[in-house]
Amino acid sequence: MNARLSRKPNGVLEVALHTDGGKLLFNGHTHEQFVHLFHAIGEDHHNRVVILTGSGDAFMDAIGPEGFDFFSPQGYDKILREGRKVSLEHPRHRITDDRRLERAGTAALRICTADRHHPGDARDGVPGQAAFRLRHRAGRRVNLLWPEVIGSIRGRYFILTRQVLDAQTAKAWGVVNEVVPADRLLARAHEIADTIAALPPLTSRYTRIALTQKLRRIIDEGSGYSLALEGISAADVARAAAQNKRARSA
Repeated sequence: MNARLSRKPNGVLEVALHTDGGKLLFNGHTHEQFVHLFHAIGEDHHNRVVILTGSGDAFMDAIGPEGFDFFSPQGYDKILREGRKVSLEHPRHRITDDRRLERAGTAALRICTADRHHPGDARDGVPGQAAFRLRHRAGRRVNLLWPEVIGSIRGRYFILTRQVLDAQTAKAWGVVNEVVPADRLLARAHEIADTIAALPPLTSRYTRIALTQKLRRIIDEGSGYSLALEGISAADVARAAAQNKRARSA
């Protein structure tokens, strides 16, 4: 399991993602694992608010190809089904502790949260590189969510130029809600989580549903098309890699 879970009596659940105790390496295996993890969290009515945090010096800043099948219709069907479940079916409030914000390729998990926090002394910011990290990320839902959060023109520039936003710019653009000292980050997340957990259960639950309805609709309507574009790009990458391999062995 790539997550450590601890819950307070008021229903605030802290979920720390990790790989061998350090910062998380996101890959196909964790992608599949998190589907079951967040489904189980959402089904437990004792979980009122979820604090999603990382381990070490980053929340999530690397992605690996292990466990993904980028080059077949069956592989993309699996990615689509898993991604829709994580993005659309989680009913609890989520607060993200962004020690160093993860790459844009996993934006859906974080942008649909209630509050996002960034350490004020972070050297790294909010990078757009992940859209091209595996060389075929033409879609991957970054095209759906980032323009919605930071604006259409900014979103396109951010993704295509692989721009990095510093913490203050991220706050000014609405990517994060607060910038706080790193040593206060998790404590501040718990403070906000406690205030949400103090609300009547149905009030907090249905307020979140109302606030995320638009983003959920955007993901629902655009995920299939976005993944289809990525699949075409991935097939081209696979073809080029095969040609290069044959040329080297000739």
